[in-house]
Amino acid sequence: MTSRIRNALALAGCIGLAAPALAQITFYEHDGFQGRSFTTQKQINNFERQGFNDRASSVVVGNARWEVCEHEKFDGRCVVLRKGNYPSLSAMGLNDRISSTRRLTTQARVDDERYAPAPLVVNDYRRRANERLYEAEVVAVRAVLGTPERRCWVEREQVSQQGRGETNVPAAIAGAFIGGILGHQIGGGRGQDIATVGGVVAGAAVGANIGRDKRGQPVITQDVQRCSETPSQTRPDYWDVTYIFRGQEHRVQMSSPPGRSITVNRQGEPRA
Repeated sequence: MTSRIRNALALAGCIGLAAPALAQITFYEHDGFQGRSFTTQKQINNFERQGFNDRASSVVVGNARWEVCEHEKFDGRCVVLRKGNYPSLSAMGLNDRISSTRRLTTQARVDDERYAPAPLVVNDYRRRANERLYEAEVVAVRAVLGTPERRCWVEREQVSQQGRGETNVPAAIAGAFIGGILGHQIGGGRGQDIATVGGVVAGAAVGANIGRDKRGQPVITQDVQRCSETPSQTRPDYWDVTYIFRGQEHRVQMSSPPGRSITVNRQGEPRA
């Protein structure tokens, strides 16, 4: 078993031990249960009083279901968290966005779409005394990323006004004036007058087409907003691992990618 797997399973085991036994919830300032924290067993209408408004990045939930909301007094988007450990709130789009929380009663009905993604493993995966260990083959690994971030910017571009045949009057006047000056400098006498008139007509025609595309359609310049979605982070929140032991399929969530196998006990439970 590689040191990376041992560290990953050890972390999972530590996280499991961190789960409170009471119906309480603990919020942490940073991902992975790091930084400042506060724990509550009662409803919090506004995190501002705890100095934790829009600061939570990871959560540990005890023996109950808790609803967390992005605004005070349970307004805005709300998500229901089941018992377990949530090392990052990015996957549910609530990183640094929680402002209120309350415990749900056992009788409260919750639609499936309101639940957050499955929490990280909560079991204690430390080896027991005299426990026999085995190697189980890893058959699938899925990296779970946070929700994409939508980024927008403004570009200036020329847009053709199809269906509009209006003449560009200011440009036509300017073109006629310039064309008349140039035409007047050509020839002399009657020829000069003809050249002047011709210059005015040609200049007006050229000026009238200033600000048009290749098909002669009027063109205007305007600001256009463009958006794209990019991954919210380069590192996955966790790895969803599937392994086979004694013909049975098992799944576990790990904080680091596994190797070709993981260590388990005779029941197929991972062991550090």
